[in-house]
Amino acid sequence: MKAAYDVVLLPGDGIGVEVAADARALLEGVAARTGANLRIDEIPCGGRFYLEHGSRDWPEDAEKRCAAADVIVLGAVGWAGPDGSPVTMSDGKMAGWSPVIGNRMRLDLYANVRPVRCLPGIKHGISGRFAQVWSPDKVDMIMVRENTEGLYSGVGGMHTTDDVVTAATDTRIITRRASEKVIRKAFQLSRERGQGAPADGKKRVTCIVKNNVLYGCKLFLDVYREVARDFPDVEQDVAIVDAFAMFVLTQPERYDVCVTTNMFGDILTDLASVLQGGMGMAVGCNVGDAHAMFEPIHGSAPPLAGKDRANPIAMLLATAAALDWLGRRHDDARLVRAHGAITRAVESIVAAGAPLTADLGGTAGRSAVAQAVREAALANLG
Repeated sequence: MKAAYDVVLLPGDGIGVEVAADARALLEGVAARTGANLRIDEIPCGGRFYLEHGSRDWPEDAEKRCAAADVIVLGAVGWAGPDGSPVTMSDGKMAGWSPVIGNRMRLDLYANVRPVRCLPGIKHGISGRFAQVWSPDKVDMIMVRENTEGLYSGVGGMHTTDDVVTAATDTRIITRRASEKVIRKAFQLSRERGQGAPADGKKRVTCIVKNNVLYGCKLFLDVYREVARDFPDVEQDVAIVDAFAMFVLTQPERYDVCVTTNMFGDILTDLASVLQGGMGMAVGCNVGDAHAMFEPIHGSAPPLAGKDRANPIAMLLATAAALDWLGRRHDDARLVRAHGAITRAVESIVAAGAPLTADLGGTAGRSAVAQAVREAALANLG
């Protein structure tokens, strides 16, 4: 247990700023209720910051502050410029690259861990009709995505002829080292949670690849087979990525823990969020051996900014996950207990059917939902 914890809060852009304020209020409430000293360092960042400052997408000392933090909580980045297009920096990167992809690479947050769990009472807005499409007892998996290389390695560029862009390249880099780390993490998660897949209770790690075509996937699968030998109690399973995109929605009960490369994981985890009610319920846990950053995966959603319409639950659950990671890392039962209290608060509100935002079929605003979760969580803490 530490005497104090340094928490960096990166609000970002759009609804990221709004849900980050909800996260801050929750952290402050937890600190007051449990006695844990959570020192919050809020760092502005993202597209709007770049437009205002012209050269950087966050302050000059932000990298050092993130590296020194005990944990990072991120809102969302991304903003439109005067022409309506997403703001990019002079190097061609998205304005907001530094706090998101930059942090993942600099801090070696090699595993993007996304729990996919359908809570009792969740209604899915398929084609605008809200219904309980997937049964909660059939959806409880963890998606693990390699987080530092692949198509996000930054290798590539634009090729021009006579000032006309004639070709563009993005080179996917898959290394043995990064593959081994993230695959081992997936097997460890399956063993630690122990419950197995909902369909049969078997501990299972599904490797999602396109190894019939892509060399990087051939290497990733080879490394998977090697790592699997260290986990004889965990069943092996391999799925071709395009087929998995169908099976994850039609047979979610088969899956316990799934692991894949960066871009495949980015797409598939957003798809899998449909199982849990949409991206307003989905948490991204960027974890490494020494650092971690937690975020909602819904993005900055500029059209919703300032309208009190965003779903804050993903951000509040991300905050809970950050507290759990801190508590387990530093043997602080207060923070682990806070994670449970927040999770139970969300579960009770979803089960009751109110207050919920429009993406879950409700009529409440963001602020009302955030307040209800916060009050229920603090009540659970006693």
